[in-house]
Amino acid sequence: MSNTEDFYRIKQLPPYVFEEVNNLKSALRKQGRDIIDLGMGNPDMPTPGHIVDKLIETVQKPRTHGYSASKGIIGLRRAMGRYYKRRFDVGLDPESEIIATLGSKEGFANLAQAVTAPGDVILSPNPAYPIHAYGFIIAGGVIAPIPAHSPEQYLSSVSEAIKVSHMKPRAIVLNYPSNPTAQTVTLDFYKDAVALAKKHDILILSDLAYAEIYFGDPPPSILQVAGARDIAVEVNSLSKTFAMAGWRVGMAVGNERMIKALGRVKSYLDYGAFTPIQVAAATALDGPEECIEEMRRTYRGRRDVVVEHFGAAGWDIPTPDASMFAWAPIPEQFRDVGSVEFAKRLMNEADVAVAPGIGFGEHGEGFVRIGLVENQQRIRQAARNIKKLLRR
Repeated sequence: MSNTEDFYRIKQLPPYVFEEVNNLKSALRKQGRDIIDLGMGNPDMPTPGHIVDKLIETVQKPRTHGYSASKGIIGLRRAMGRYYKRRFDVGLDPESEIIATLGSKEGFANLAQAVTAPGDVILSPNPAYPIHAYGFIIAGGVIAPIPAHSPEQYLSSVSEAIKVSHMKPRAIVLNYPSNPTAQTVTLDFYKDAVALAKKHDILILSDLAYAEIYFGDPPPSILQVAGARDIAVEVNSLSKTFAMAGWRVGMAVGNERMIKALGRVKSYLDYGAFTPIQVAAATALDGPEECIEEMRRTYRGRRDVVVEHFGAAGWDIPTPDASMFAWAPIPEQFRDVGSVEFAKRLMNEADVAVAPGIGFGEHGEGFVRIGLVENQQRIRQAARNIKKLLRR
């Protein structure tokens, strides 16, 4: 039997960088080691009770057990529209400008399928969440990776890349608050991005999955910019906002032409999420916001403990303004070993798991991503373990 690497699409995908680290974590845990896992972006808090109650109530109605709608039930799409109006003062038509997706990752990947022709050039940040590049690569596009060590550098480099590209790029990818770097932007950044894209007739795909995990000013939406809907679609998610990662509910909103194309693709691929999940998701979006504020306070507390206690241990962590991550330079004494080897050393010698930066692209080398996904006591223990490692 042929190796899977013989398949054309699979050959376009590099080996999963995180697999080596995950295998080590699994092996150490089998040995009985207590690994403090700061490597995953999996929310550890429970889904708020009123959302779970609505799921239980709805799932007991047999009529909700059939096929759903691939673009999402109208009640959920209307709730998504109300959220955008309330949060960003952006009015959206739930029939033509909103599609409920199976999480933002699926929405982004299928948007890429919908808008990409073979050979299309896509300008994507590096480092970045892998789907931002590989969604397009799987769709047959060609990625032009743009260094994204700061939003300003990224946009400036995008402008230069457009000038020198042998063919007009098809789309620009934006992701703020960023995974993995936790960078944020103001509305002026989006105004500049929209002006640049409209000047060159290029589409924008914006990922706003971390819109509600912020510690300063609320992150804006690109759709707040006048004229953005002419060229932009934004994906968003309930996964982090309501600790609903496993429920797989997200949304794609914005440009009517791209939303229609996404709906056409999805009509061939799925029947939407299980209807009771969609009903519960609408309850989440329309419900009380105290649960969001409580999660935000929890992440802020964890962020502060990471920055303070890791710093005291000898590892200076830049303070993130948003997201559930810190993007940390490798301590100087380990910088020459690279992010994968450093992550393995942390696990082997300090019982702490982090995500190696190289897994987010070549410009992620020299960094690791630290997830705020353990309680404060566990984070302090991680800091004590790291302190011993750094002293050695």
